[in-house]
Amino acid sequence: MFNRLRAARTRTRTVATTASIALLAGCGLVDSGGAEDGNPIVVGTTSAPSTLDPAASWDGSWELFRNVYQTLVSFPSGAAEPEADAAKCSFRDSANRVYHCELREDMKFSDGDTLDAAAVKYSIDRIRTIGVKGGPEGLLGSLDRVETDGDRDVTFHLRKPDATFPFVLATPAMSIVDPDDYPAKSLRKDNEVTGSGPYALRSYKDGEKAELVGNSNYKGFADRKNSAVTIRYYKDSAEMVGALKAKKIDATFRGLAASDVVDLQTGDGAAGVQLVEGAGMEISYLVFNPDDPWAGKRAVRRAVAQVVDRGAIAHKVYQDTVEPLYSMVPRGLAGHTTNFFDDFGDPSPAKAAEILSKAGITAPVPLTLWYTTDRYGSATAPEFAELKRQLEASKLFTVMLKSRPWNTYEQGYKDGEYPVFGRGWFPDFPDADNFIAPFVGEKNALNTPYVSPEITDELLPQSRRERDRGAVVRQFVRAQQIMADDARLLPLWQGKQYIAASEEIAGGERALDPSTIMMMWELDRKTSW
Repeated sequence: MFNRLRAARTRTRTVATTASIALLAGCGLVDSGGAEDGNPIVVGTTSAPSTLDPAASWDGSWELFRNVYQTLVSFPSGAAEPEADAAKCSFRDSANRVYHCELREDMKFSDGDTLDAAAVKYSIDRIRTIGVKGGPEGLLGSLDRVETDGDRDVTFHLRKPDATFPFVLATPAMSIVDPDDYPAKSLRKDNEVTGSGPYALRSYKDGEKAELVGNSNYKGFADRKNSAVTIRYYKDSAEMVGALKAKKIDATFRGLAASDVVDLQTGDGAAGVQLVEGAGMEISYLVFNPDDPWAGKRAVRRAVAQVVDRGAIAHKVYQDTVEPLYSMVPRGLAGHTTNFFDDFGDPSPAKAAEILSKAGITAPVPLTLWYTTDRYGSATAPEFAELKRQLEASKLFTVMLKSRPWNTYEQGYKDGEYPVFGRGWFPDFPDADNFIAPFVGEKNALNTPYVSPEITDELLPQSRRERDRGAVVRQFVRAQQIMADDARLLPLWQGKQYIAASEEIAGGERALDPSTIMMMWELDRKTSW
């Protein structure tokens, strides 16, 4: 068992308060090197963390984690594959089963405690020991054991070949935590963070704000361009954009409503604000509970798939700031298909009625659709209202809508309460595997079992033997066809990621990693000569 005495540690609790000054050539501006602690860059989002403990989170909490914790490897801006962060790592065998990492020298946590190989092993092992329902344990299905050799060497032994394992280690779920502050068998509950990321968490108020200051002990790839960031959490886009226009915040990074995006692009709201469009791999989808007497019927699911008009949702609700999605793997990734369009074609109540009739279902099907009120932006409620309208207009369904805030909504679907519920997905890493593997198997990110032996026992293992991710299209095409046939998950739309910022803020174009998580350290406040 890993055990160290706190008294043996020398703690330093200083934070960086200054940063270098760089000249922006040809712009007539000097890069200030970041905000002083008394004038932090303030960023707004509608995506508040559900937890501060990486062992509990497979959700938008990662937005904060990326900035206050550190992983062994990570995705710098523009990277297609994981690169060194806390360590330099590589496979040591041709079978993709032995992955070795060598930590940087003299690594420390933000409180001055030593970050060594034992701390890395402890962090990964506790995820599996605690085993939170629907938590990040699901990402570690291929891991057999973690071994250490001295203070800096860590080796991951996998049960089976898995070329995606470096991608998994790059997710904020695999954040390294201080064993002195994080219990081995339970979650930390004091609303504090001890990590080794570019920032330290100075204070946190649940649902309101997180105050980040530069971590002077940080060693990694990030080149921090500011010394302090405050993240403010908002309930909806209108309030957040109002704060941006009133200069109460400097930037936004998650949750802009379509109407606000359009206004910031073309309307009066564009004055004094820059809008940066990032990679569009966010997806929205419906999940059908197999234990529900109606949603558990394949014919019902396929009838819903036949009725839903994705184009109307994209245009009427999202004003074309999203595009219709016809497979779980979004456009832009190798392996993307359009199975749901190929199989169902244009929306057709007549075809849906035929699907139900062949299954012996003649009366309107009662369905309850659940959504969260404060996770995926203020357009979620209108989106579900449009889904209800479409389904009931077919005369084949009667629909009740219900909703909860995320902190109770998440537990509800983990407990199997909802017949049909909405989810969004921001990729853990940019690979087709991550839009299929998390949702299948007895244990998955939704805690809604989806048993598909061909996918879990054949197609995914085949694809994970191949390090060239462009060479596994065949497996993902087949997996998506199976998912379209089952219609257990119904893709709706693929979105874009927007950063809206004051014209005084630089770095927005570099601030999104390939998983569309904001790297706060790229933001910078400009000052004139």
